[in-house]
Amino acid sequence: MNILHHGARDGVTGSCHELQLGEYSLLIDCGAFQGEEAKRSNDINFPVEPIKALVLTHCHIDHVGRIPWLLAAGFRGPIYATEATASLLPLMLEDGLKLQLGLSDEKCEAFIRLVRSQLKPVPFDCRAQIMLPDGQDVSLVFRQAGHILGSAYLEFTLPDRQKVVFSGDLGPSQTPLLVDPVSPAHADVLVLESTYGDKRHPGVENREQVLKAIVEQSLQDGGAILIPAFSLGRTQEVLFDLENIVVQEQAKTGGRSPWPALPIVLDSPLAMKITQTYQGFKRLWAQEAKARVHSGRHPLDFEQCTQLDSHEDHIGLVNRLKASGEPAVIIAASGMCSGGRIMNYLEALLPDPRTDVVLIGYQARGTLGRELQNGANEVIIQNQRIEVKARVHTMTGYSAHADQNDLLRFVRGIENGPREIRLVHGDRPAQEALARRLSKIKPDAKVIVCANLNLD
Repeated sequence: MNILHHGARDGVTGSCHELQLGEYSLLIDCGAFQGEEAKRSNDINFPVEPIKALVLTHCHIDHVGRIPWLLAAGFRGPIYATEATASLLPLMLEDGLKLQLGLSDEKCEAFIRLVRSQLKPVPFDCRAQIMLPDGQDVSLVFRQAGHILGSAYLEFTLPDRQKVVFSGDLGPSQTPLLVDPVSPAHADVLVLESTYGDKRHPGVENREQVLKAIVEQSLQDGGAILIPAFSLGRTQEVLFDLENIVVQEQAKTGGRSPWPALPIVLDSPLAMKITQTYQGFKRLWAQEAKARVHSGRHPLDFEQCTQLDSHEDHIGLVNRLKASGEPAVIIAASGMCSGGRIMNYLEALLPDPRTDVVLIGYQARGTLGRELQNGANEVIIQNQRIEVKARVHTMTGYSAHADQNDLLRFVRGIENGPREIRLVHGDRPAQEALARRLSKIKPDAKVIVCANLNLD
């Protein structure tokens, strides 16, 4: 058994790992490079002939975005994924094919049909058997990772009974919409993400109050509140919290609060489709979220939330907010401000000091989101210099990633093993900081900082 890393070895995008078993392999994720790492080619620079199956941890583009290139290189094996991931994957790939590659509707449809024919949905906690051509029988189980809907960590049992676990992206603990990840009982080898391996998040339980405070201050000052959000994951978490704030304010003030009159706008056709998928998989929600549904509430589709589909309506709202300065909460992709409808809002409203921009996710190096987060006074949008007078807030309570404490808790919970931990999906400082902590809680394990591997 050997593991090769074709992405996310020394950064946080492009996840792609090859589990070699003799002359045949399994590929875990096939993600695109994003942000500053997008300078790297998405071309498949490794042989695909030995790869007999692709296994997906979840549907974020940095874990699935290179699938078109993989299929173009000739891969035609099965694609294993959880049921929710299998449902979301065509939406995510179609969006990328149209926006990034500019493919026609006809070519997109043909590609999506091919992907659907290869998909093998597997329910959580059920065992799938992967038989390799030489007779090796590999067992695979998907476990809930709590990162986004359908996200999983993978438990492989190899023919020699070794257990190899790939974490994918683990979610933080105590989020109200999705369940917390539970550590595997046994792992001989663990491939672990380290996005926030050197950081700790403020408690998730406080994020709703922080968001409420930002919005209420903005209501006093006037102007729009722009929330750049990934269509998959972060958007649904924000909607969930906004609905709860509105319900609580209505109950507390009897309608005298400004919240019931505040327009909340979801301006993202892709996010709308994904939100519908979330509602179709309520069985995967956390107990708190299920309880709200059982009480008659609609946490992701509440009356006060307006959804914009057409481009004409989108441009109309941008122009209206620029002219009027009226308050509104706008949720639009992309989460790193690297494309999507949020760009038109930013171009129009960043020069207005009444505007608030709330960054709620990881901002990769080289993205506009990272520039805003770092306090840029001027940015380039669509080849235009835009002055930044808006207030920019960073909320880490909406991170979909486990922080250092969550990652340590996950590893500490493994009763048997691991003897080897390979750190991926993190910048070098994050991997090194996490490695130092892991060496203390698992002193018998060999901890490998993959960012330091010499592949020459």
